[in-house]
Amino acid sequence: MTRVRFAPSPTGSPHVGNIRTALFTWLFARHTGGAMVLRVEDTDRTRFTPGSYTEIIEALRFLKIDWDEGPDVGGAFGPYVQSERLALYHAAAARLVSQGNAYHCFCTTERLDAMRAAQRTANKPTGYDRRCRGLDAAVLKTRLDAGEPSVVRFAIPTSGKTVIQDQVRGQISFDNAKLDDHVLLKSDGFPTYQLAATLDDELMQISHVLRGEEWISSAPRHFLFHEAMGAPQPTYVQLPLIIGPDRKKLSKRNGDAAVSDYRDAGYLPEALLNFLGTLGWSLDDHTTLISRDDFISHFSLDRIGSSPAMWDAKRLDWMNGEYLRAVPDDELLRDVVAVLERDLPAEVPRPVDRALVSAALPHLKTRLHTLSEAVPYMEYLFPEFILSYARQMLLGKKLKDDPEKARAVLELARDRFAALDEWTHAALEAAARAAAEQAGLKAGDFFAPIRIAITGRTVSLPLFETMELIGRELSHKRLDAAAIMLSVGALQPQRL
Repeated sequence: MTRVRFAPSPTGSPHVGNIRTALFTWLFARHTGGAMVLRVEDTDRTRFTPGSYTEIIEALRFLKIDWDEGPDVGGAFGPYVQSERLALYHAAAARLVSQGNAYHCFCTTERLDAMRAAQRTANKPTGYDRRCRGLDAAVLKTRLDAGEPSVVRFAIPTSGKTVIQDQVRGQISFDNAKLDDHVLLKSDGFPTYQLAATLDDELMQISHVLRGEEWISSAPRHFLFHEAMGAPQPTYVQLPLIIGPDRKKLSKRNGDAAVSDYRDAGYLPEALLNFLGTLGWSLDDHTTLISRDDFISHFSLDRIGSSPAMWDAKRLDWMNGEYLRAVPDDELLRDVVAVLERDLPAEVPRPVDRALVSAALPHLKTRLHTLSEAVPYMEYLFPEFILSYARQMLLGKKLKDDPEKARAVLELARDRFAALDEWTHAALEAAARAAAEQAGLKAGDFFAPIRIAITGRTVSLPLFETMELIGRELSHKRLDAAAIMLSVGALQPQRL
């Protein structure tokens, strides 16, 4: 039976790279009908962050990634929090020491720092020099009996090679002489990752270990640990690196934000799951939009690539827009209203006018990439919203040197609009086109200052549909305010 684990460390907010690993692990479990284990690796007490575990759970639940065993659901291999398993790690370390696969090391931090500095000065690789390996048994006992602080180190073979079989990269060979004797158990009694994670994989009968390729260098250490414990080797699946547009490892600057940041920005869980699921895995050479069910049906390890996966923010935005347009109108209205009530300026009263939002929704839906974009597209529809824009914006490219003509455009447009019997977008557009012809301007050049006056934006919902939505009175007030700005050179229009 397939048994896989997602084992986050509660040391901060879960970022998309970590959650991509969780997603691939979950997809493999669901595809094979196996078990998904959630294990909390909290033994690094210096980096432990209160609240991080809650954020991890929220991120997984946002993407609807569930698990069969874990701290909250239990299971036959618990406990699933490493700080509750210390006795198991101590027993394993003692066993390895008794077998000769590990030893106590009494070197102080100062001694280790000096050793590494000397190695760097000599242009040698840094690593433990095995000073305490092979200490006389009597000396060892005396120092332990005296309570001298020590760590337990794994005794790496000093010759030969360790060969692992990786599902993605095939056979990888490591020269044992280049591996130092790493710490298993720290002097504070807590295990390192190299002990806790590896022993837990053994005891929890994990069959496949999916993790980022940055763990490749640790793979021979884990292989040798399982070998020393007489345990079967799991199948290693080193997932490809995620890189940014600069082709460097993903960072906060180029996309590696917390999942909660993407959620709060208005990305849908289905879109984020789809996007993450295609970072290093593909269904074929042309399918982009993949449903959750199709991911589960088709996910296989042999479709995971070894080349770095590119984080493409524009592709994610496009994908999210496609998913947004598939959301039923009543659900999208609910979500847009929630974002508006959260993010609109304080002068717009709550609850927002749902009828107004509903009327604008067909125009908004075709333009959205994320839910948070609803705010700049919708805020100027509310009469209480205070427009603020630079005078130069009213001039645009065509009229940039002729503010008087721009003012004349606004006044001509206002007069034409005022004469209308029906305040509909069709009537408004027809009047504006006729006025543009009278002014000797192309329609786009004539419409540009009107759009700024009405919305304060160069990009907005359709202009005349917007004017229909906000009504005759507010449209006239905004056109008058813009004309006044051009007359007196004010920096921003009057407060309406």
